[in-house]
Amino acid sequence: MVRTWRPERDRRVLIVLGTGRTSAGRVGDAPRLDAAMDAVLLAAALGARAGDRVDLIAVDRRVRARVIGASRTAILPALTQAMAPLEAELIESDGSVMAGAILAHARQRCLVVLLTDLNMAAIEEGLLPHLPALASRHLLMLGALADPRVGELAAGRGDAPGVYGAAAAERERTRRAHASALLTRRGVIVVDAPPERLPPALADAYLALK
Repeated sequence: MVRTWRPERDRRVLIVLGTGRTSAGRVGDAPRLDAAMDAVLLAAALGARAGDRVDLIAVDRRVRARVIGASRTAILPALTQAMAPLEAELIESDGSVMAGAILAHARQRCLVVLLTDLNMAAIEEGLLPHLPALASRHLLMLGALADPRVGELAAGRGDAPGVYGAAAAERERTRRAHASALLTRRGVIVVDAPPERLPPALADAYLALK
């Protein structure tokens, strides 16, 4: 007897793109939303190539865009067209709207990829109250954009402003680490990486699940 293994196919992947206030902040030269869209396109291309069905919801206090049921050959043009008019909204995202949209569109168990920020206040108020209902039905992965300037500030020790900047950077690192640990304990796969690393890091995490 020979046992062979092959990657799981025909899994449904639902990408949830946050378009609320935290997506308006800039990381490097680009808004967080732009970098998150790059991650969406790479994740969708990889999922389609791997034989999975990929859908998208962009949401803050309402659903701003959706791509549901596109074929594997049409998914990238459909995503590009749906995301082209999107802009970050300077409002807090509504966790109940996000959770309701996920549960309404994904009635069978699937991989839900949340592209948002590891902002502790936003997570505690927006995501955590709805996490039990989501995690009981779906596998959750959260992709967050880390600001590389935080690492640069944390290394600064040359003068008094540098020391104060380093202290602020360390506090930010601690808050993000706490948010990540909180989500991980609740079964969420957390991928926290700078803009140039987030798309391949999400791809690696997705392939590990395959």
